[in-house]
Amino acid sequence: MALPSPVVAAVVGEPSDTACLRFEVADVVRAHGQEYLRTHATSSEQRKVLRAIAACRTQALGGHVEQCEGCSYRRITYNSCRNRHCPKCQGKERAQWMAAEQAMLLPVPYFHVVFTLPHALNPLMRVNQRQLYGMLFRVAAATLRTFALDPRHLGAEPAITMVLHTWGQTLEEHYHVHCVVSGGGLSLDGRHWVALPKRKRRRPFLFHVKALSKVFCAKFISALKRARRSNALRYVGQSGALQQPGVWKQLIHDLCKQPWVVYSKPPFGGPEQVLKYLSRYTHRIAISNRRILSVSNGIVRFEYRDYADHNKRKEMSLPATEFVRRFLLHVVPTGFMRIRHYGITANCQRRSKLARCREIFAQPKPSAVSATQTIAATESSAAAAEDCVAIRCPACGGIMRVIEILAPTPGSYDTS
Repeated sequence: MALPSPVVAAVVGEPSDTACLRFEVADVVRAHGQEYLRTHATSSEQRKVLRAIAACRTQALGGHVEQCEGCSYRRITYNSCRNRHCPKCQGKERAQWMAAEQAMLLPVPYFHVVFTLPHALNPLMRVNQRQLYGMLFRVAAATLRTFALDPRHLGAEPAITMVLHTWGQTLEEHYHVHCVVSGGGLSLDGRHWVALPKRKRRRPFLFHVKALSKVFCAKFISALKRARRSNALRYVGQSGALQQPGVWKQLIHDLCKQPWVVYSKPPFGGPEQVLKYLSRYTHRIAISNRRILSVSNGIVRFEYRDYADHNKRKEMSLPATEFVRRFLLHVVPTGFMRIRHYGITANCQRRSKLARCREIFAQPKPSAVSATQTIAATESSAAAAEDCVAIRCPACGGIMRVIEILAPTPGSYDTS
């Protein structure tokens, strides 16, 4: 697979600004992607991601030429790849998602809960992504609903939004889901909203995390056993030995003995804070460009936070091929939804349940037109913000005009 040429932009009429040199994931892929592909087996999804990131905002995808009306300054702006794993292509998608999500928020407190899988499952997760990622979503949602529907805890159907993350700060595998759960829920008969008891409002968590952990562990192991009995699991590479009954039995025994981590944070201040907080997680990728400090001599140096050491900022250096390997661990299967809703915001009942909740809270019902307008307005605002920067000449402040459309360069974007 030939990766695109690393030509990113061209500017005429102004000295190049190389003093402020910034590094990107794309730099690593363009310089070392071919080497990685020669020495490592990759999936079609992973190869597609490498091609997209390498081509993003280069001549491979085409673009346009802008020229200032007042001076000779000219620049080329190339198109983006829009791949969901690309660090440079998440802004518009995040804005669209936030606009749609805003219509589903209710005027109640929300809690943040994180369900994490033990690292002993990493080899099995690696080769059964679609099956086990989906299992993680379903089991975490079932655990929350088990407690919420129980009259001893709440006795109502909550709103649950979940986001899958597969990485830790050093790009190693760390499978977990972030859940934002409403503090309260729609009564089982649909007649009223059940608020949290006062004793729970004073706690920094929705349900007891130790109890959540035990139920989460039991439900996931039960689902894992069912998947094995139905021959739905693959055993490849480091998980190959799990085909043997004795090794599988030992894994289940170890999983039952170790603690399963469920983390809970205090409630948010309100719906606006919920939306702002969620946006930090929904379209995040394994590593952002701002964390990459240098790429030189086959070594990638990046910044990370060590949560085990009081959240201190630290630096790590990795061989470029190892950096690429870790980055590709977090490429999700094609079409897999990393953001899902359960409870009263589940797709199958969202319209009717949310309408009932709005009636209870006397909230105005957002129409399909207004929701569309909200998304359009968000897109327009984002585009306007970009245009404000794009149309002004950085040399003289004049107006930049598009004078030429550039077609994708033939042969520079190999889709094989």
